[in-house]
Amino acid sequence: MQLFIRHQTIYRYSAPVTYTIQQLRLTPRAELHQHAISWQIKTAGQRHAYIDAYGNPSHTLTITGQHHEVAIIAEGMVELTNPYQGRITDPDTFSPLVFTVPTRLTEPVPAIMDFALQHLPDSGKTTTAALLNLATHIRGAVEYQSGATIVTTSASDALQLGRGVCQDHAHIMLACCHARGIPARYVSGYIDPESTGHADSHAWVDAWVEDSDYSGWVSVDATHAALMTDAYCRLAIGRDYDSAAPVRGVRRGGGLETLSVTVQVTPR
Repeated sequence: MQLFIRHQTIYRYSAPVTYTIQQLRLTPRAELHQHAISWQIKTAGQRHAYIDAYGNPSHTLTITGQHHEVAIIAEGMVELTNPYQGRITDPDTFSPLVFTVPTRLTEPVPAIMDFALQHLPDSGKTTTAALLNLATHIRGAVEYQSGATIVTTSASDALQLGRGVCQDHAHIMLACCHARGIPARYVSGYIDPESTGHADSHAWVDAWVEDSDYSGWVSVDATHAALMTDAYCRLAIGRDYDSAAPVRGVRRGGGLETLSVTVQVTPR
């Protein structure tokens, strides 16, 4: 599978901005099942490339001088192969236990604990089948509704609301796994809309499984209650949205802000 991806983010401001700094995680990860044939990021200002704490290719973008707009375009071609049973077998540089620590967005409050106990009964370990069962119940408990939540919505808030987006489904799965002592990490990226009907930036979860024939990471999409396939392109991993967001930053000045994001994912 080859996917052409174009991701355009435009911030517009009602008053001049004098300084912008953004952290960009907009370059596909180099993993055994995916690699970028071509990829470029177009922006104004200066970009500094680095690898972040979780091994994600990243950039720091700085723009100085007055500006009323920040436009960021990432695009290119990515080749993917289908990972067997959603298994991510790349060598790890650190222990999976790094991904057992809850965050502000994935705190296992009592409602999360109850949900986890009901749908993820084993403590300290899980299987691929159990994760897919959990994903099915998350999808049933939290209806997909664009605009129902924002990026600061926690897993517990989304579960209580009963509506949310892929980010919320991922946070609830993370919180449930952490509540049961299971390593799990957030994944940001894209999906081929011809395979899923979802044509936007996406989020899902890697969790550590102990299957009869495999011990390691398995990638599960709670929004679709399915394993990751070659229809998914991975940008970044982290503990939650905050540590894997494609674009986030701060500015000085600017007044009111409007944000426009368009994503095109086309199989070739």
